[in-house]
Amino acid sequence: EEKLVESGGGLVQPGGSLNLSCAASGFTFKRHAMSWVRQAPGKDLEWVATITNLSGEAHYTSSAQGRFTISRDNAKNMLYLQLNSLKPEDTAIYYCAKIGICGSNCPPPSGQGTQVTVSS
Repeated sequence: EEKLVESGGGLVQPGGSLNLSCAASGFTFKRHAMSWVRQAPGKDLEWVATITNLSGEAHYTSSAQGRFTISRDNAKNMLYLQLNSLKPEDTAIYYCAKIGICGSNCPPPSGQGTQVTVSS
């Protein structure tokens, strides 16, 4: 059974940082591009970042570019998202997904996600 378990969210002040983690199991992690997506209250699911499986090339939505860093550890079947310079509009549930760049057409995530709240 494929499983993705996110962790690392929390409450942080504007300008703060968080490091999200995603533990993957049940599939050959190193063979797949992986992404982070998020859903803010009352809004649609939004693609945030993708990392390719072989070269580790990263792609970001414009709002994440320069502030977020996606990375992976294929030996540990782990995906990460470093969030820096957080803004209130980054408040959302963050999910990892076994998918490439999905733009506005991201499928419903399978995990429970991790809540990120940016507030003073």
